[in-house]
Amino acid sequence: MEPIALYVHWPFCLSRCPYCDFNAHVRERLDEARFRRAVLADLAFEAARVGARRLVSLFFGGGTPSLMSPETVAAIIDAARATFPPEGEPEITLEANPSSVEVARLRGYREAGVNRISLGVQALDDAALAFLGRRHSAAEALAALDIARAIFPRVSFDLIYARPGQTEGAWRAELRTALAFGLDHLSLYQLTIEPATPFALAHARGEIALPDDATQAVLLAATEEEAGRVGLSFYEVSNCARPGAESRHNLAYWRYEPYLGVGPGAHGRVPVGHGLVATRRVRAPEAWLERVERHGHGVAEEEVLDPPTRAREALLMGLRLAEGVEAQAFRARTGVALEEAIDPRGLALAYAEGWVERRLDGVLATTAAGRLRLDALLPLLVR
Repeated sequence: MEPIALYVHWPFCLSRCPYCDFNAHVRERLDEARFRRAVLADLAFEAARVGARRLVSLFFGGGTPSLMSPETVAAIIDAARATFPPEGEPEITLEANPSSVEVARLRGYREAGVNRISLGVQALDDAALAFLGRRHSAAEALAALDIARAIFPRVSFDLIYARPGQTEGAWRAELRTALAFGLDHLSLYQLTIEPATPFALAHARGEIALPDDATQAVLLAATEEEAGRVGLSFYEVSNCARPGAESRHNLAYWRYEPYLGVGPGAHGRVPVGHGLVATRRVRAPEAWLERVERHGHGVAEEEVLDPPTRAREALLMGLRLAEGVEAQAFRARTGVALEEAIDPRGLALAYAEGWVERRLDGVLATTAAGRLRLDALLPLLVR
């Protein structure tokens, strides 16, 4: 049977960033041992129904998973390995912030079994960090990158671009500073105004003005050029890496491979029998905890996905990748032929504009120009 990817959501943060709409919560007190037991029970529930599979990746996301103790991380890793014996060495990623408190735990996470760290740097400018509500300074971020590189075999970091007033020159300088560490992976996020966030209110009042589309395109092109100088290339719309250093866990999402999601608010695509079930956990941490303790799992909703839904989801994810969508694999995974899942009029327009290409090996892929306008392109292509 296909290997499985596992996502564990730890929803707690020291504070909420004003741009964030993730399932993140601030708590003054937390019974970590109780939540750890619940995560393990939630995992055991999923393991019982998917059967014997190999573990390809484990990703601790949040929230702020680096607020977990190394002991909790070790317990979850040990349970995952025992439940899904890995074939080779699985990729085990943990998201962390560059604050001194979290950096002090990095060696403990490595000893627990984490072999890939993802640092939420977000910016290397103190004014920008303050604007984004981050608790670390640029100096702390650089120190964290240096420490992480010495501890972990693989290090990724996040940056946010298209910030108010950001210039190409300043952005290039920021990128060069970060990329000089010789790390193998960069996740790049364009600042967007999400509903029901403090930034949404500030934007509505006219206090925040984001760069226009032309400036955003210039900043993205600068990113591609600077990353290319050090051997990183975009393999997905928002991610670039050295060859072989792509995130195996995130590739499972984009290639529409099965994955389990446990913890408050986590989503999954769980293989059950010959079908695929979309799962969503209870979002609020305490409500999720009570549900696990009463029922043995935190599932709030489940839906068996029919072939047209699977095809739509697989296209929405796969067209984000530079490698594109391979027709035979698409049909095997969704039960729908690739040409039947795509709007022919939208495809004709995308071909004419040079936004997509059909390769000789049967792969349909967005071009670099197409990936620049992916949000507008996908509704044209996907039925």
